[in-house]
Amino acid sequence: MKNVKILHLPLFFVFVHPCFAQADFAPYFYDNGPYSYNGNMALFSLSEDTAVGTQIYCLNGTDPEGQEVRYGLSFDAGSKEYFRVDPISGNITLVEQLDREKRDSIDVLVSITDGQSKVVERVTIFVMDANDEKPEFLNMPAIIDVLETTGSGSSIYKVEAVDKDTGSGGSVTFFLQNPQSTLFAMDRHSGVLRIKSGEMLDYEKTKTHFVTVIARDGGGDFNGKEQFMSSSATLTINVIDAQDTPPFFIGTPYFGYVYEISEPGSEIFTVVAKDGDAGNPNPIRYSFDDGDDGVFSINKTSGCITLLTLPMYLKREIFNIKVKASEISPEGRLMDYEVTMVVIRVVDLNNNPPTFYGENGPKNMFELTMYEHPPEGEILRGLKITVNDSDQGANAKFNLKLIGPGRMLRVVPQTVLNEAQVTILVEDSAAMDYEKHHFLTYKLLAVEIDTPERFSATADIVIHLLDTNDNAPKFSSDYYIARIPENSPGGSNVVSVTATDPDSGPWGEVKYSIYGSGADLFLIQPVSGIIYTQPWASLDAEVRSKYNFYVKAEDAEGKYSLAEVFVTVLDLNDHPPAFNDNFLEKTMVIGAPVKIEAVDDDAEVPNNVIEYAIMKAEPDNNIFDINADTGEIMLKSYIKSMAIIQNITKQRDCTWSLVVQARDRGQPSFSTTAVIKIDITEATQLSGGPLGSFLMQNRNKPLQILGMLAGVISLMVIVTVIISTATFMRNKKSNRILPNRRVRRRARKQQTWNFKNPFKTPETAGEKFRVEEEEPEPEVIVDNVNYNNNVTNVVRHWPLPPCAPSLPPPPPTYIPGERQWAVPTVSATVAPKPRKKPFMNRQDTVNLALVSELKMKLEQKKMLKH
Repeated sequence: MKNVKILHLPLFFVFVHPCFAQADFAPYFYDNGPYSYNGNMALFSLSEDTAVGTQIYCLNGTDPEGQEVRYGLSFDAGSKEYFRVDPISGNITLVEQLDREKRDSIDVLVSITDGQSKVVERVTIFVMDANDEKPEFLNMPAIIDVLETTGSGSSIYKVEAVDKDTGSGGSVTFFLQNPQSTLFAMDRHSGVLRIKSGEMLDYEKTKTHFVTVIARDGGGDFNGKEQFMSSSATLTINVIDAQDTPPFFIGTPYFGYVYEISEPGSEIFTVVAKDGDAGNPNPIRYSFDDGDDGVFSINKTSGCITLLTLPMYLKREIFNIKVKASEISPEGRLMDYEVTMVVIRVVDLNNNPPTFYGENGPKNMFELTMYEHPPEGEILRGLKITVNDSDQGANAKFNLKLIGPGRMLRVVPQTVLNEAQVTILVEDSAAMDYEKHHFLTYKLLAVEIDTPERFSATADIVIHLLDTNDNAPKFSSDYYIARIPENSPGGSNVVSVTATDPDSGPWGEVKYSIYGSGADLFLIQPVSGIIYTQPWASLDAEVRSKYNFYVKAEDAEGKYSLAEVFVTVLDLNDHPPAFNDNFLEKTMVIGAPVKIEAVDDDAEVPNNVIEYAIMKAEPDNNIFDINADTGEIMLKSYIKSMAIIQNITKQRDCTWSLVVQARDRGQPSFSTTAVIKIDITEATQLSGGPLGSFLMQNRNKPLQILGMLAGVISLMVIVTVIISTATFMRNKKSNRILPNRRVRRRARKQQTWNFKNPFKTPETAGEKFRVEEEEPEPEVIVDNVNYNNNVTNVVRHWPLPPCAPSLPPPPPTYIPGERQWAVPTVSATVAPKPRKKPFMNRQDTVNLALVSELKMKLEQKKMLKH
């Protein structure tokens, strides 16, 4: 039987694999202390707010023999597995959320093995608290009863709450929500609720109080931040009524009346009182305290005051009687009481209605004339009204009301006793407008207040308003838009403006005038407001099509308003299209279009929109197409060479005459025709290298050629200056005296070109293109250089180049008989009055390509001759 070694060590076991007969030492963990995150996990602690998935520890150990070790981690049977370990690295990861309040420590079996021996240790991991629990009330919410006589500062309730956290997070303090608006105060540490010092409960004011109590912990760390948690609950406080409030009378002050027709036993007035302790009220007993003079009596339970004698025996007009209301206890004992005053007035019969008086006696019609818009608060002094009621006491008390349109006027006073002077004030000045009301009619009403008869009286008030100039003329529109044809004669009506002034008389009369930078061609009739053109005015939409100016409407006192007038001159089709010349000569290279152009001086579309059409072509009418919009003339798409054209026409002459029509789109439409002579040729390449190509591309742009030459010469001068300066500086540094030298240079032999027009019919086929190299010439003769396409041979003297740092030498003098330069015309346009800046279009690109091809063919022919 093989030997098995078992080592009994504290807290761990060592197993020795039975396969080895030789001595084997078990692996072991490093013990790095309680605050280490690397070792055997002994005395390790972990906060409960650690996130799941966090690497919390790394098991670390070794084997004495140097064998590779593996780590393990297990729990007791039935326990939740909170951690997971990587067997190779020993990294331990949290896999279950911790909760210290449920479990504050976790027992774990950690193991290390070298494959032969295994060591297991039991360690305890302590779960540290985080502030993650709210305080919990033990006796809230609650309802308590408190007697209203409870003294100020008395304790009425103790709130209790606990927090499951430890440390500061488990300490609880108490607060009241909105403590300033309540009668209570809270001791923050003990949770005792008291009535505030200087405050008392009052059942009669508030029967129930709702107090919100907040329990807050002392704060603590949670997820790396300090966190405070709190809870709230409501305490309901019912106030219990106590007999501490005397009775009170309802509806005071009290007034009663004795009339001439009253009889003994008549009810004069009834007083009403209630116990101030509404929770448990006592019955009330009424009695006189003073002032009744034995002529009145009061019912002890109902409070009804009655008359005991006839009114004629009453010695006073007014009685001030003190009435006492006393509480009666259940035992029948008089308790708290309250006293009030009842005023009883002796009055006569109501047998006189209110009456309005003027300066000469009773009157029911008052009139006044005044200007509109008087100042607000002004008294209408022209109205002298008095109102009177001959009765006495309550019978002579009445209200005044003013009934009429709006709230323009107000009457003072509104309540009258016996007699008063009536005053009417202006309330709304703006509403008293003559333009709205020429006169105002009101009813002045006097109505008794407290009498059963409610006698009343009325008077009519008529106010005639006088007009003032309070309005400025107003146009029917803020602006007017007018259109007038450009062929309208002088004095033509343009537009009629209208302004009204609601004032009367001269203030309502309006006069019109116009002014502004655009008003020079127009006049206006001062009375009617009709705007018309000056008698000498001639409108032309091509010159100016928009006018705007201001029109002014003014009354007799200078009050005015403005409106703006916009006049558009309508364009008429009064200009036909026009070519630059009625006879044009063009040269067309097969594959490239020839463009013609006509212009129309009309100002607007469609009057200035031109359509082109070929009316006639000789000798053949069916080889050309024209773009109706652009005026580009091109050969039919199937014509690719001169051979095709000669086959169609059966003749070698490739000159065509076309009649082209330019028609505008106006109503009525105008048209113009022009005869176009077109010479057709094939594109042929010229020799001469880059210079020839450049000259061919820019043969219609002499300024560009001169600019290029000036730039080259300027560059040469600059280079010469730089070289000379460098040479001078080098010689100066060498400190040597150099011999004077004279540099002689041979004159360069300039190569010139002589081109004959390839589009003219040559004597032989070999003479279509001829290149001769001879002496340089001062002038260049150009055949048909598209100068308006009307001149076939033009002698052009090149102008001087633009200004440069050093001007080039003047060109050599012209020697007759020297070589000529004939440049074929590829395409051209009639040059009308320029309207836009020139730009490179697709036609220019095609022309450059054709010239390049023509140059290439010329170089090929020259090589064949040599």
